[in-house]
Amino acid sequence: MFLLRPPLLIGLIETIKRLDYQLFSKINGEWHNSFFDLFFPFTRESFIWIPFYFFLLIFAVVNFKHRGWYWALFFIATSILSDFISSDLIKDAIFRVRPCHDPLVADQIRFLVSYCPMSSGFTSSHATNHFAAAMYIFTTFKFISKRWFLIFLWAFIISYAQVYVGVHFPADVICGAIVGLMVGYLPAIIYNKKIGLLEPVSR
Repeated sequence: MFLLRPPLLIGLIETIKRLDYQLFSKINGEWHNSFFDLFFPFTRESFIWIPFYFFLLIFAVVNFKHRGWYWALFFIATSILSDFISSDLIKDAIFRVRPCHDPLVADQIRFLVSYCPMSSGFTSSHATNHFAAAMYIFTTFKFISKRWFLIFLWAFIISYAQVYVGVHFPADVICGAIVGLMVGYLPAIIYNKKIGLLEPVSR
C-alpha cells in the first residue's frame, strides 16, 4: 500500500493550506462588488430561509399526505444529524482558527458581519447543513422533477457567502459540503427505499 512519507505529507498539507489562503484572498479580497457586499451577508442569515423550509414541509404534506409527514420527519432528522456531526463531532476533534481571528490575515480581510465566532472553523456548519439538506431534497424529489438539482445552487450560494464575509476559509466550506452530501444522501436513500413519496405501482 502506498503511503506518503512524513516530509511529503507535510509538504502536501502546506501546499493545500497555501492554496486555501490564496483562494480566500481572491473571494474575500478581490472578487467583490457593492451588490455582493449586501447580498451575501443577507443570504447566510438563517431566519430568511424559514419561509422556504415551511414551504417544503407544506408542499410535501399537502401533495403526499402521510408519506409527506414521514418526509418531513426525515428532513428534520437530517438537519439535526448534519449539525451534530459538524458542530459537535468534527469541530470538537479538529480546531482551525477562522480567518477573522487568524493573525496571518485578520488585519487584511474584508469582514462583513458583526460577529466572528470563537469556535473552530472546520468544518463550516453552514455548508454541512445546507448541502445535507440539498442532497436529501434532491434525492427524494428528483422523481417529481429533475429541476430540483437547482437546490444545490442554493446550498452553494450560502456556503460561498461564508468565505465572502470572512468567517471561513474555502477548505472549511468544501469539506463541510462533502460531509453534508454524504450525511444527506443516507437518510434520503433509506426514505426512498422504505417509504418514498410515490405510491408503488401495482401490477
